[in-house]
Amino acid sequence: MTLAARKLDPRDLGRLEARPTPGPREHAQRGDRPLGLGDKRDGILFIPSSYDPARPAPLMLCLHGAGGEARHRIDPIRPEAERDGVILVAPDSVGASWDLLRGGYGHDINRIDRALTAAFHCLAVDPTRVAIEGFSDGASYALSLGLTNGDLFRFVFAFSPGFMRPMTQVGAPEVFISHGVEDAVLPIRCSRTIVPALESAGYAVTYREFDGGHYVPQGMLREAMDILTNAQTT
Repeated sequence: MTLAARKLDPRDLGRLEARPTPGPREHAQRGDRPLGLGDKRDGILFIPSSYDPARPAPLMLCLHGAGGEARHRIDPIRPEAERDGVILVAPDSVGASWDLLRGGYGHDINRIDRALTAAFHCLAVDPTRVAIEGFSDGASYALSLGLTNGDLFRFVFAFSPGFMRPMTQVGAPEVFISHGVEDAVLPIRCSRTIVPALESAGYAVTYREFDGGHYVPQGMLREAMDILTNAQTT
């Protein structure tokens, strides 16, 4: 078989195959549990105490920054998710950062697809309230994956992103971006370049600048969570 004739895996282009599915669900243990991806670096699935399998819940995929791991991203979000009844899926990247930032989609996109497939299989998820979020390198990855998979993610929350590199544009997710004007890691000019590009492409963007550096103010996280949980369901 020639290279040109080889069937291309959609995940090579950043396309995720996981989708929420209807149907009855059994009882699920609330709280944190490992994702069970079978590696030293794994991740965390958080199920809020209010989860009811008879009522599909919002779900958010959470992506940590470079050099981080799932708990770094999920710890500040967990209290808000518990309050709002949001399921969190927080994988660890295989390497120091996400595959796209290290040359192209590969192991991480496969792990994310597996983690989401498992969550959608065992939990009742509202398909109209599925979001992807990230901080720093995780924000760049969230923008790239979110725009590439806008038929899965209705919302993209990017906190202090550096860039976006969608392989294709599918759907029309709502985008929320925040960035500190004193950010010395990924300067404010990053988001000031990204936001106009998104708006020119027709995306609905909420953009917040704040006085501060490379972090996520609790108020910015709260605003993003409100967007997700208050979205009108279909």
